[in-house]
Amino acid sequence: MAAPAETASGTPAAPSAEDLKVYELTQKYTAEAAKRFRPEGLDQFVRLRESGSARFRALAEDPWVDHAALNTKPLVPDGAQHKFIILGAGYGGLIYAVRLIEAGLASGPDDIRFVDAAGGFGGTWWWNRYPGLHCDIESYSYMPLLEETGYVPSKKYATGAELLEYAELLAKKWELHDKALFRATVKATRWDEKAQLWDVEVTEGRGPGEASRELTLKGQYVLVVSGILTTPHVPKIPELENFAGPIFHTARWDYNVSGGTPKDATLTGLEGKRVGILGTGATAIQAVPRLAKYAKELYVFQRTPSVVSWRGQRETDPEEWKTKIVRGKGWQRERRLNQDLYLMDSVEEGQENMVGDGWTEFRSFSAVVGSSKYPIVEPTPEKIMEHVGRLYKLDAPQSEKMRARVESIVNDPETAAKLKAWYPVWCKRPTFSDEYLQTFNQPNVHLVDTDGKGVDAATTSGLVVAGKEYPLDILILSTGYVTPSIGGGSPAVRTGIDIYGRGGRSLDEKWNTQGASTLHGVATHGFPNLFFAPLSQSSQSSNNAFTLDIGGEHIVHIIEKAEAKVGGNAIAEVTSEAEEAWALEIMKRAGWFATVMGCTPGYITSEGEALRQSSDPMEMAKKARGGNWSQGIHTFLALLEEYRADGQIKGIDVVSRTA
Repeated sequence: MAAPAETASGTPAAPSAEDLKVYELTQKYTAEAAKRFRPEGLDQFVRLRESGSARFRALAEDPWVDHAALNTKPLVPDGAQHKFIILGAGYGGLIYAVRLIEAGLASGPDDIRFVDAAGGFGGTWWWNRYPGLHCDIESYSYMPLLEETGYVPSKKYATGAELLEYAELLAKKWELHDKALFRATVKATRWDEKAQLWDVEVTEGRGPGEASRELTLKGQYVLVVSGILTTPHVPKIPELENFAGPIFHTARWDYNVSGGTPKDATLTGLEGKRVGILGTGATAIQAVPRLAKYAKELYVFQRTPSVVSWRGQRETDPEEWKTKIVRGKGWQRERRLNQDLYLMDSVEEGQENMVGDGWTEFRSFSAVVGSSKYPIVEPTPEKIMEHVGRLYKLDAPQSEKMRARVESIVNDPETAAKLKAWYPVWCKRPTFSDEYLQTFNQPNVHLVDTDGKGVDAATTSGLVVAGKEYPLDILILSTGYVTPSIGGGSPAVRTGIDIYGRGGRSLDEKWNTQGASTLHGVATHGFPNLFFAPLSQSSQSSNNAFTLDIGGEHIVHIIEKAEAKVGGNAIAEVTSEAEEAWALEIMKRAGWFATVMGCTPGYITSEGEALRQSSDPMEMAKKARGGNWSQGIHTFLALLEEYRADGQIKGIDVVSRTA
């Protein structure tokens, strides 16, 4: 909280009514967060594919893949060499490939090779096909490369099915289908000093009854674009695997159980059934209204409620598209930046709100995406307290409005009280729906609030909360993914790939020893020709497609200039001096993110692990290094553009492989 002002005599002024109200609110937030802290942190979850239960490991399998069709395609040879190996074939991987092609860096038939565990393009939109699925950022800003394709989204918020089809459209337009190795898990990536290439060790699945293949691909460049929410996990609830009814994760929806299809949410398989859904995050917000329509009884198990703002879904108006949205060259970036200016609390008076959605009302979200409106926060207790207090004051009216919205929609006061979120909006990704809260007015829908404690245990016939068993026929796990900030944001940890650079040094070991170490969040010393999607030491947006596009643009520029310097066949490597200088810039700005210290546990705080205080100066420094640019994505973009302007790619050593 901000320190009290002083009177003319130098004595502290009495706190204002606003100060007192915000203080009381923070006390409530602290009490609610304390209920949810668990000493085991991230260890309270297990990744489905690493579970000791064969049943849970099976839940991680790809339910959408067409093994027969993929097995008719020519085998990718063991030892095949490619100029670019892109790990990930979602929107990020597609953006990077298109940027490489458009820059003239990947013109040969074998220059690009995607490697992805899924059975096709799409990333999160391949895996997630649950009923009610839409993007939570408006389509016109979220869907990448709309200018290049001329595609017109059907709705302001595209459905998951449309987003998956659009990934296919991108792959078709840039002729990428024959460049993908699907059903492939990357085990390790190793720099071969002698060949001056990367060895990418891959296990390719071939489907039931077929032996998997082990192969090593060789790449001049490796681009790690494996997404940030790709590894589903489940809480370690005692006896959960022994539940007798059907059970599945929302990231691997089972329409054989529910009925319907990804394009037809007629969930006749739920009729007459008692259905439980565990979790109330962004996925459940979308799925619950569809489940409620068909289930005989729906039980929604909640540990922490979500902030639920309005959505305002509508069809795309052709006239609006032509006259108000597409405004000439660069319209999509302009629109993306405009939305982020509102999120960063950096708009100028009278500035147009191009997007006009619920996101743009959450200006206190600047706590996690930064702002150019305010100076760098000095790392003193007084300045940090002042900064945190200002953001709490900025957040309080909107958070109160969101809690009042619950009361205005949900008829039962007791249920409404349990659906109110008691934390600042930046602590968990806010959600948007004009249906979710209304669902709790239906007589067949029951909120089972665990008061922050979570589910006690499972039985063969249901879940137990506070000693009471709730009988279920079907259980749906809407329990999220491994946090992207795991391992301090290490690209290796968050993707589950062992990465070894010069001298066999592990990228994980470097992150554990030094903390995050990059230039602009996309490359690191000792790992030549390795680039990764920005996370730590970059700038972030609520719109991940925008972040990926900025990262891809920057990486392609670096590669393009490196190749030009030596006439092709380049080895580009960040210098240790450059990454340390960049780390200092990030550390200077670390005080901005002190606001997360009051957050409830969740993926933003690595289930509370990021909030643990250490008196070790080295650990404190590593935590500060793992932060992001705190002055907003538009100033970060301007910084990158200034860096690129002279074409020198300062801070990157470039030599030729043939030198």
